[in-house]
Amino acid sequence: MEKAKYIAVEGPIGVGKTSLTECLAREFKGRTMTEEFEENPFLAGFYSDKKKYAFQTQIFFLLSRYQQQKSLGQQELFSTTVISDYLFAKDRIFAYLNLGEDELALYEQIFRFLDVTIPKPDLVIYLQASTEVLKERIRRRNKPYEQNISEVYIEDLADAYNKYFFYYNDSPLLVVNTTDIDFVESSADLSDLVREIRSIKAGIHHYIPLGSRS
Repeated sequence: MEKAKYIAVEGPIGVGKTSLTECLAREFKGRTMTEEFEENPFLAGFYSDKKKYAFQTQIFFLLSRYQQQKSLGQQELFSTTVISDYLFAKDRIFAYLNLGEDELALYEQIFRFLDVTIPKPDLVIYLQASTEVLKERIRRRNKPYEQNISEVYIEDLADAYNKYFFYYNDSPLLVVNTTDIDFVESSADLSDLVREIRSIKAGIHHYIPLGSRS
């Protein structure tokens, strides 16, 4: 994917999306587009009382992500590489996981209206990790509003991501299990991943870490 101008990095909470996004922006001499979680006034309430705050949290994120994505004008995508730490379409993963039936019906109407106007990435990188690794990474980054996330929710979210990307075909997809690799601390891991990204043409690919190849 040597000529990719828009790359989206995805995965569950704590998997390392933003860290990898920043690394790839340096490698590809592009700019980052990152989610601004702290601006969502409902997020802390959601992790304390999911049922009460799920719809408000979801709609705020949906509209915020839409505004960011619309800023990706065609002129910019022709002139520079953009690395995003989220995929707009993944918003539905959280909606189907957290919303009730009536809320979901309303959400779907809004999402479908917005989604058709959003540019699709040239490549999506889906990051996976074990539940234990996700929990440890969440603990280490120590964001106050994340400390109430239950292990069950992390497991459900990881499972929802796996199911979503099993059927994903809107863009070329690279699946990367990060349980035993660290793109921030290991320059070798990062360089090997960059080589893999540059070689991708189309379809679905699974990254095999350098040390695992025979």
